[in-house]
Amino acid sequence: MIFKNARTVSTIRGADPKKLSEAVQKLAAEASAAEGGAAGEGFGGASSGGAGAGRWLGAAVPKGYNDVTDQVEINGIDLLNCDSELGPAKVLFETSRPSALSGDSKGKGKAGETTPDWVESDTDEQLMLYMPFQSTLKIHSLHITSLPPSSGDDVPMRPKTLRLYTNRSHVLGFEEAEDITPVQTVTIEPRDWDAQTGTAKVELRFVKFQNVSSLVIFFVDGDGDGDKIRVDRIRILGETGEKREMGKLEKIGDEPGE
Repeated sequence: MIFKNARTVSTIRGADPKKLSEAVQKLAAEASAAEGGAAGEGFGGASSGGAGAGRWLGAAVPKGYNDVTDQVEINGIDLLNCDSELGPAKVLFETSRPSALSGDSKGKGKAGETTPDWVESDTDEQLMLYMPFQSTLKIHSLHITSLPPSSGDDVPMRPKTLRLYTNRSHVLGFEEAEDITPVQTVTIEPRDWDAQTGTAKVELRFVKFQNVSSLVIFFVDGDGDGDKIRVDRIRILGETGEKREMGKLEKIGDEPGE
């Protein structure tokens, strides 16, 4: 049953995926229209996945799949070589529209403070991101949003080469990753970045990303001659499977109390 303004507007009976898909697409179109079609909104106002309604997506959800980014166990993520003066790793999974799309070059202001809602690499262009999941996932694709400024000093680059590793118990070190064959290596071309949302859709070999309990993304290099890369948002598209028993998550090498 689909409700609008507390009234039933549609009822679908039985296992009818075609009717369900049509109903969801209609709702998504209405939601996009309600947003007023503002430039740069992309698909941030609605999701065809149901659970992702109201979340920033950056690009269309592939047919038959959902936004499953909410399955990332935020307390267990780890990000190596990130600039500590900018946003922490968790900002990559914020549901809000990236502040850079509103012309904010410094981040979101709160109580007179500036909190950047993106991450940048620190000593070079490489980043290593570890994401454990609350459920086992079937991952169809990724949305990577990167919105570096067009001018200024030390302008960061957009990511170019990604190496993906699955079902690791902790974040990989950079030298360790170089010695391990990735599940897939992806190259993001300049034409892959959407001009309005700054988002690239990364298609995965779906058969190799079944029953995924964790994902490591190694951002190997950037597209350009800069020294750093920038990432504003990451979205995971696919299917949710069995719930996992997470237990107590601890980062490798942390001292008690840190």
